[in-house]
Amino acid sequence: MGIKRYKPTTPARRFMSVSTFEEITTTTPERSLLEDQRHTGGRNAQGKITVRHHGGGNRRKYRVIDFKRNKDGIEAVVKTIEYDPNRSANIALLTYADGEKRYILAPYGLNVGDKLMSGDTADIKVGNTLRLALIPVGTMIHNIELQPGKGGQLARAAGMAAQLMAKDEKLATLKMPSGEMRYVQLNCKATIGQVGNLDHEIVRIGKAGKVRHMGIRPTVRGSVMNPCDHPHGGGEGKSPVGRPGPQTPWGKPALGYKTRKKKNKTDKFILKRVN
Repeated sequence: MGIKRYKPTTPARRFMSVSTFEEITTTTPERSLLEDQRHTGGRNAQGKITVRHHGGGNRRKYRVIDFKRNKDGIEAVVKTIEYDPNRSANIALLTYADGEKRYILAPYGLNVGDKLMSGDTADIKVGNTLRLALIPVGTMIHNIELQPGKGGQLARAAGMAAQLMAKDEKLATLKMPSGEMRYVQLNCKATIGQVGNLDHEIVRIGKAGKVRHMGIRPTVRGSVMNPCDHPHGGGEGKSPVGRPGPQTPWGKPALGYKTRKKKNKTDKFILKRVN
């Protein structure tokens, strides 16, 4: 998918770029796979803001995605490649031989008319889903399960793919997009190939209004607040932080502070960390 750049007719247009959406084959989603989305504006049941910078944005429907790929042994045909406003990746509409329709993440190289299958009898082909035990070492995969039957949780964003590095009796070793090496059970499923829409990461938003359309509200720097509102606030003119390091509005370290539990039960599955 290509990138379209604009002439600098205005300051906002100077650096803006958008996707050309060449892969998209239709703009009309499958109505049976749409659900309403409830927008909270970052507020909890008491009406208090618990997640900052949420609110507004364009209205959109949620597309129900089949992350489990549990319709084994039944062939499906790719009917459309569609845009999904809820994720960076594009989605593909599959129509199974029994008439059922499902959305999946569209991998790179998938085209309308391709035939896909999931299950132990599926071929090693882009878009097919198998257990890790049946996938050859060195294969690039995405939409990887962490628990058998739970559905894919890893490598689901645009352009993401993990590599199957090794297998032993019960565990497979994966190299994640971040560089982390981790173990996953061999009974977990994964989809062959790399998630499509590879150019998503080089799209430049260009203007503030486009971010508001995404439902993201402005972020105010702590250094321009009052002392009662933020640890960085107060002082005459442009003042330094005044503390050993930057802090959150609630006084917690903001840079270099590890928030993962020191005795996490999944530590045994991480072979090599990134940092």
